[in-house]
Amino acid sequence: MTGKKGPITILVVDDDQVHRFMLCSLIKEWGWRCVEADDGVTAVAAVAEHPYDAVLMDVRMAIMDGREAFSRIQALQPALPVIIMTAYSSVDDAVEAIQQGAHDYLTKPLDFDRLRLALMRAVDHQQVVNRRQLPAAERPKLETAIIGSSPPMLELLEMVGYVAATEATVLIYGESGTGKELVAEALHQNSERRDKPFVKVNCAALAEGLLESELFGHEKGAFTGADKRREGKFVQADGGTLFLDEIGETSQAMQVKLLRVLQEQELQRVGGEATIKVDVRIIAATNRDLEDEVGRNAFREDLYYRLNVVMLTVPPLRTRVADIPELVDHFSRKFAEKNRRVLDRITSECMELLINYPWPGNVRELENAIERGIILMRGSELTEKSLPLSIQKKLSKQPEKPFFADESESGSLFAAEKQIILKTLEETGGNKSEAARRLGITRKTLLNKLNRYHVE
Repeated sequence: MTGKKGPITILVVDDDQVHRFMLCSLIKEWGWRCVEADDGVTAVAAVAEHPYDAVLMDVRMAIMDGREAFSRIQALQPALPVIIMTAYSSVDDAVEAIQQGAHDYLTKPLDFDRLRLALMRAVDHQQVVNRRQLPAAERPKLETAIIGSSPPMLELLEMVGYVAATEATVLIYGESGTGKELVAEALHQNSERRDKPFVKVNCAALAEGLLESELFGHEKGAFTGADKRREGKFVQADGGTLFLDEIGETSQAMQVKLLRVLQEQELQRVGGEATIKVDVRIIAATNRDLEDEVGRNAFREDLYYRLNVVMLTVPPLRTRVADIPELVDHFSRKFAEKNRRVLDRITSECMELLINYPWPGNVRELENAIERGIILMRGSELTEKSLPLSIQKKLSKQPEKPFFADESESGSLFAAEKQIILKTLEETGGNKSEAARRLGITRKTLLNKLNRYHVE
C-alpha cells in the first residue's frame, strides 16, 4: 500500500491486555490514532488489510511470537517501521530483529520518553517512505539554488525532494564548505512551511550562555545587560523552520535543553517561568561524525536519534568534479556583475587547473578563488594567473590528472569520468573540440583521456 492518507496510526501488538491498553492510552494522548492487536496472527492480518505508520510489537506472545509476526509483516510491507518490545532477558531476540530490518527496539519496563522518541522517528521515517512512493507526476518540482548535475548531486537532490514535503527532522552531514545551508534552505523552500520564517543559528559562533538566550530568548533582568524581554530564535521561527548549523559544537547541557524543545515543542525564556508553545521544524547540520561522538559520550544519544530521523550527506567537491565547470560559470558571472567587470571567456588552461585542484575547502574555497580571479583578472579573460597562488603552486609541478583529483581512488571514479566524456561527445555529435570546450579542458587533454580509456 502506498500514499497513506489520514491520521497517523500506530498498530500496537501485545497479548497483555492491560499493557496494550496503557500503550494505546499514551499514544492517543500524544495525538496519534491507535489500533490494537492481541497476537501476531491478528497483527499480520491487520497489516494486510490496512495501512499503518508504525507497528509497536511485543516479542513474547502465545500465538505467533513477535519474530515470526515481524517476518511476515516485512514480507507484506518491507518499508513499514516495526519497533520491537522485549524484556531485558530477551534482548538477543530484539537484536536479531534489528539485524533483519526492524526499525528499533525497546526494553521493558518501557521508558515512556524513549518510547515517544522511537515512535516519532518511526512516523517521520514512514512519511518519507510514503513520499518516495508517489508517482513521478505527483511530486512537485524541486526549487533550489543548488548547482550540480553529477550523480552524487542528483541523488542528494532527489532525497531533498522526498524529504522536503514531510515534517521529518533532518540532519545534514558534510565537510566544511560543501553547501549544507543551501540544502537546508531547499528543504524549507519546498516544504509546506515555505511561507513562514526560515531562521538560521550558528551554534559554534556563540558561547553557551549567549546561545541559550539566542535560541530561547530571555526576560528583562535575566542577566546583566538584559534591559528588555527578547524573543529567541525558536519563537521567531514559529510555524517555519529553524536551521541549527554546527550542532555538534553544542555543550551537553545545551543538548538537554534542545532535546526537551524537540520532544515537547515548548520552551521557557531564560529567567522566565511561563511555558511557550512553538511549532518549529528542525534541520541541523554538522561536519562531525555524531555517531562517533555518541560513542565517545561527547554527544547525547537521545538527541542524536531525534535529529537523525533522516540524514542527508552533502558530497565533497572532489567527488563531484563534473560539476566544477557549471559552478565556475555561475560564480564567474556572479562576481563579474558584482564587480562591474567584463568577462568574455575562461581560458581552457584556467579551467583545467580548477578541475584538477583537490579543493579541501570545497565549494566555498572554489567560490572565493573565482571571486579573487575576477577581481584581479586583466582584460576580459579569466586566466590561471589570476587564481590564488596556492592553487597555481599546488598544480604547477604535477603531471596531467583526470577529472577526479585522486587517481588512487577506486575504478568507479574512472568509470564515471569515462561516462561523462562519452556523454559529452554524444551531445556534440563526436566533435572533439566542442566536447573539450564543454568539459573545460584542451583538445589534447581530451585525446589523451580517450586514449587512456581505449575509446576510438
